[in-house]
Amino acid sequence: MGDLVLAIDQGTTSTRALVFDASRRVVASAQREFAQHYPADGWVEHDAEEIWRDTLQTSRDAMAKADLSPAGIAAIGITNQRETVVLWDRATGETLHNAIVWQDRRTASVCAGLKADGHQAFVHERTGLLLDPYFSATKIAWLLDTIPGARERAERGELAVGTIDTFLLWRLTEGRSHKTDVTNASRTLLFDIVQQRWCPELLKLFRVPAALLPEVCASADHFGTTNLLGGNIAICGIAGDQQAALVGQSCFAQGQAKITYGTGGFMLLNTGETIARSRSRLLSTIAYRIDSVTHYAVEGSLFVAGAAIKWLRDGLGIILEARQTQEMAARLPDNGGVYMVPAFVGLGAPHWCTEARGMLAGLTFDTSAAHIARAALESVAFQTADLVAAMEGDGAGALAALRVDGGMAANDWFCQFLADILDIVVERPANLETTALGAAMLAAHHSGAWAGVLDNGIGAAGLKRFEPAMDSEQRVRLTQEWRGAIRRAMLS
Repeated sequence: MGDLVLAIDQGTTSTRALVFDASRRVVASAQREFAQHYPADGWVEHDAEEIWRDTLQTSRDAMAKADLSPAGIAAIGITNQRETVVLWDRATGETLHNAIVWQDRRTASVCAGLKADGHQAFVHERTGLLLDPYFSATKIAWLLDTIPGARERAERGELAVGTIDTFLLWRLTEGRSHKTDVTNASRTLLFDIVQQRWCPELLKLFRVPAALLPEVCASADHFGTTNLLGGNIAICGIAGDQQAALVGQSCFAQGQAKITYGTGGFMLLNTGETIARSRSRLLSTIAYRIDSVTHYAVEGSLFVAGAAIKWLRDGLGIILEARQTQEMAARLPDNGGVYMVPAFVGLGAPHWCTEARGMLAGLTFDTSAAHIARAALESVAFQTADLVAAMEGDGAGALAALRVDGGMAANDWFCQFLADILDIVVERPANLETTALGAAMLAAHHSGAWAGVLDNGIGAAGLKRFEPAMDSEQRVRLTQEWRGAIRRAMLS
């Protein structure tokens, strides 16, 4: 057996496979973007069959680029977009509907009804989460209520449900393994994060049959074996994308924090073996379980980060590629009073306003495409500052530094503005593939391929530091103007 690890990184807009060596370097990779489906306002779906085909093909392509046989791969790790759910037939493996994506808001009225009936406190106590369509439970119930005969078949044990990791694992093992890990389970609104089990009371509340659900394992564990890549390879690590990035950034100590900028933006603060309960409507979640020890995290989620840049490209057509935004922002002396609130699918933490919609404020005849591009970048930094303020207000203490990763973290202008508006050091690792790296590290740990992989800080090696340079008066003014824009968006 070799010491290379294959990481499958199944994200919201693309599926990737990366081969890592024991020095945590990418040996080879392959990527495929897939279609986004919007069948109604606020609805977002993916074709799970397309995701599966892309997973298989990118894995084979990455192995071919590295000239690898299965014997050269120690293990596979999987990381995935969280909360997105798939329902399928246990006998045939056939999916019954498109996957319902984490961004989807179709069950907002259901969540509002459950809140009105007084269930919020109980749900929050058991799960650390809020009643919001972002999470999986109401999506599962919608599938069972909408697909003819699905609820009856589910009760008979004929169907299976899972987040994307579970679906891919099922397909990779050809139906032999129906499992998930604690990080993905903790995002469903069905998992008791204290008892670390599916909660019967929550299953009853959300009307989800227990027979549908996968077995819950540690994040580094033996999940099964696949022989679809030319030979038998063990699958030894699974974590939701944000928790995987926390591992990939080597944020193993209590008080360390990272934020990943992908389609959305997700900040996690490691709280150790203690569940920290937020007073600012942030989430308590499981960071990882390794060697029978569970670490927790406080999380704040931005629904839109990189998606705002994608909208500049695909919606407005003012850029051809994301990297153009760095030069566009840098050539302006200031933001010209232009603010973007990217509430295309509502606002996440700490606002949690489903009804908010995106807006551009402060437009004049002097506003240019560069101003709008800069406003998009700044909006992500401002949202991050809102999260940091909420975490500090919850008693986390002032952060000494914030580690960043994901696509937007490659933008030097953005990282510097983020450090300026936060007034703390921003650290960027040399290897931005921290999400896939985290999955690889978990798999390498369980398989024994990389000795001491979770005991040192090598995942944080080569950090580039961005020091705050903005004066306090300017920081206060910009923050106040941003908050004014947010208030207007929430009234829309």
